[in-house]
Amino acid sequence: MFEPSSRYQGIPTTVYTLPDGRKVSHLRRRFLPQPEELAHVGVHIVAAGDRLDRIAARHYGDPEQFWRIVDANRVLWPASSTAVPGRRLRITLPAGVPGGRASDGAARP
Repeated sequence: MFEPSSRYQGIPTTVYTLPDGRKVSHLRRRFLPQPEELAHVGVHIVAAGDRLDRIAARHYGDPEQFWRIVDANRVLWPASSTAVPGRRLRITLPAGVPGGRASDGAARP
């Protein structure tokens, strides 16, 4: 149903029965990863005019991966992540992928 790179890949569906008997299929809730548990690979310092899709394209090679930046930085409203120039955004690997570098530059297992 979803591309392998989608944030919804692997999320199971369920069926809800409405009071009138109609059934509605929907995705179960997607639980966000804990940013501290994501493997850190870099930092992006927001410049005036930056957009999440362009930052994702630069760091991940795919503008549709913007959600990884949002997850890694505990952002509630995606546009707020680039609203203030100078903000440091963590760039991480997806949940469950080991590696990367700690914020002090040391290699992580």
